[in-house]
Amino acid sequence: MAHRFASWERLVRRLEPDWLAEDLYMEVEYNNDLDSRDSLSDVMSVLVEEEGGQKLSQLLECLDARFHAATAPDPDLSLRPWIRPTKDRPEEELGEWWKRKPVRVLWAD
Repeated sequence: MAHRFASWERLVRRLEPDWLAEDLYMEVEYNNDLDSRDSLSDVMSVLVEEEGGQKLSQLLECLDARFHAATAPDPDLSLRPWIRPTKDRPEEELGEWWKRKPVRVLWAD
């Protein structure tokens, strides 16, 4: 689970406006990071009741708030041709992160 948190935190950091990294980041990596966020939701639903679960929940809320601040709503699902969940779920059951797009594009056209 630690690697899922690390993955989500790296994505959030990468989305923020002061990120200056020159490394290559592709759409498939963004897709994988959103899938990792899905997995965090699945795990957190069980962990909230366990010791330490509350702190992890607070960390996830903080990261999600930062993600929200660095992304914009995507009501037309403009990224869907390239970015789609690997788990087959109805659109209304998908996490909010699947319905938002980065304010600054992270990958080259």
